[in-house]
Amino acid sequence: MYFPAKKSIATIVFTLLAFTSYAQQSKFSFSINSLTTNFNYGSANKGLQPYKKNFKGLQIGTAYQIGLTPNFSLAPEANFAIKGGILGAGNPVSAGKTSVRLYTIDVPVFARLHLGQFYLNAGPYAGYTLGGLIKIDGSADVAPSKSKISFGRGASDFKRWDYGLQAGAGYNFQLEKSVLTLDARYGYGLANMSVDIARYNRMLNISLIMSKRK
Repeated sequence: MYFPAKKSIATIVFTLLAFTSYAQQSKFSFSINSLTTNFNYGSANKGLQPYKKNFKGLQIGTAYQIGLTPNFSLAPEANFAIKGGILGAGNPVSAGKTSVRLYTIDVPVFARLHLGQFYLNAGPYAGYTLGGLIKIDGSADVAPSKSKISFGRGASDFKRWDYGLQAGAGYNFQLEKSVLTLDARYGYGLANMSVDIARYNRMLNISLIMSKRK
């Protein structure tokens, strides 16, 4: 007796098995690298723009690439990052040079398109700020200070939750027993991180990532 439905199901299963057998490699990876970050202060604080400087931070994390097809994978990550921003001396907010340092946990999830050893990826991220510091250098009008960041709804408080988008590209160098990946990405924060003035996270991340070959 002929069962077209069963034959169709068997064909689909066989096709999926054959297709995924040639999918991108699923693998764990580990990275440690420097970060270049700053704050975007929004259109209401354009007077701060000339004083804005980059903050050099650090990121340590792990990722798992889930191979789905020969040209597509998903790559969730979990990273501990030291981010922040600097306002130069003479700025309208504090007069003295001000450095903001944030200790965060970031979880991006990338959709990754593979083109040979080269790839493009993009996706959302969510972040949580564990703590931070504000350092203000002394000036003619202001005494130097260093304090922990407070979280809440007060005028000088910060907010813990962050979210936004990350996108970039990378290249896999095939070594004898491992894969060395050069990855570059840009992070665009969509959440205002403080109460008194707008602070949106911006990030440039160039990293070397090591993973094991099959």
